[in-house]
Amino acid sequence: MISRLKIAMVASECYPFAKVGGLADVVSGLARALYAAGHDVIIILPRYAAIDAEKYGLRPFISPLGVWMGDTQEWCATQTASYGGIPVYFIEFERYFGRPGLYNDPEFHDYRDNPRRFGFFTRAALQLCRDMGFAPDIVHAHDWQTALAPAYLKIWHWDDPVLGGAASVLTIHNLAHQGRYPVDDYAYLGLQPGNFTADKFEEFGGINMLKGGLYYADLATTVSPTYARETRTPHGADGFAPFLVRKGASYLGIVNGVDYELWNPASDHYLPSHFSPQAIAGKAEVKLALQRRVSLEVNPNIPLVGVVSRLVGQKGLDLLAGSIEAIVRDMAVQFVILGAGEKGLEWYFGPLPGRYPGRIGSYIGYNEELAHWIVAGSDFFLMPSYFEPCGLNQIYALKYGTLPIVRATGGLDDTVRQYDEASGAGTGFKFFEPSARSVYYTVGWAVSTYYDRKPHLRQMIATAMGEDFSWAHQARDYLGAYAQAMANKRRL
Repeated sequence: MISRLKIAMVASECYPFAKVGGLADVVSGLARALYAAGHDVIIILPRYAAIDAEKYGLRPFISPLGVWMGDTQEWCATQTASYGGIPVYFIEFERYFGRPGLYNDPEFHDYRDNPRRFGFFTRAALQLCRDMGFAPDIVHAHDWQTALAPAYLKIWHWDDPVLGGAASVLTIHNLAHQGRYPVDDYAYLGLQPGNFTADKFEEFGGINMLKGGLYYADLATTVSPTYARETRTPHGADGFAPFLVRKGASYLGIVNGVDYELWNPASDHYLPSHFSPQAIAGKAEVKLALQRRVSLEVNPNIPLVGVVSRLVGQKGLDLLAGSIEAIVRDMAVQFVILGAGEKGLEWYFGPLPGRYPGRIGSYIGYNEELAHWIVAGSDFFLMPSYFEPCGLNQIYALKYGTLPIVRATGGLDDTVRQYDEASGAGTGFKFFEPSARSVYYTVGWAVSTYYDRKPHLRQMIATAMGEDFSWAHQARDYLGAYAQAMANKRRL
């Protein structure tokens, strides 16, 4: 049994304070599970302007905090709050974080100074640990935004009495985002000229923050075993494969957990009716309420396919756009779509309810309550992603008895078990070719199962609702990774 660890979770997002995507849920869920297992966990975040100090009970902590960046010393303040008993610390620096948006402006243009913003934040997070005397066994960094933490530990803090004993773990949530920036910011980041090499931070004359962090990390993880395998291949890592292969056994995949306190059909406060595997009738009531809400034909006997997604290229929504009209023409089925993103996809999906009244409902934007209704009230949940490091929505859908229809990639492949038409085993429907044709025929397979193989449908729903992806399970895998990281550090 691993002894009690001191863990500093350094991240750019954490629910409920700051959230853009699944990263926020992962950081909070893992931290809570580690804390519940008896470990000493802290979370360090930027103090974004959008974080409501009064709502979350923020109070002043160490101030001022001096942070060396290159040959410049920056001065910032810190605040603290508690999240379920876990201390959360916020790095407050108006020049970098006193603006709307976490990573981009309201027009979705990335902030040009992002490498400085997050390089500073990461260095400040480590300085905060030093100044308050928190000597972590593990510094756990997440994605490119905090990938410099392993490098700073090795370059600047290797003999530090507080930080010198810390092993570093870097979790890669999505290799589509690597922190690639012009070389102009390199001196400010304080990474030393000798580290600007092709195996560390240099990439085509610019900076790759994730690559350098990977080089220095004692251990790297990603968010599913299949994504870990895929990203070691030339076609699955956006140029990153050689560096992941070089990491060898110190790069591994751990499926994300989910928070069943927030996503549980028996207690979900967003739902108009609750249900469970033992009392499933409430699911049909949610379906009827959802049909009314999005102006679909109110009919309990027609299958409903739900989509909750960012409308971006990765998610394969162009494949749905290329097949949805043929599907609703040829099959007795309904769709409800919730999402926002690329304007072309918004302009396509937004008007569809007007062209197919009662058959397609859409909401362009995001609504948390409606997202829960769709996950709970649909019969099937479609995720046709080109790639998906892990995915959380398909795991939520399983808990709600909503059978996923997914492309077999990344975490979708790891978390959904293919339907066996002979036995009724499985928890969903998977396809492999990223094409509109595959979406058409796989939705057709699910729809035919709904109408023609009701006993199999009921069996799959019961199996799906019994799956357990709680963070208590996944945290054990992370504790194993932490032990491996500490062993790797000792071997250096």
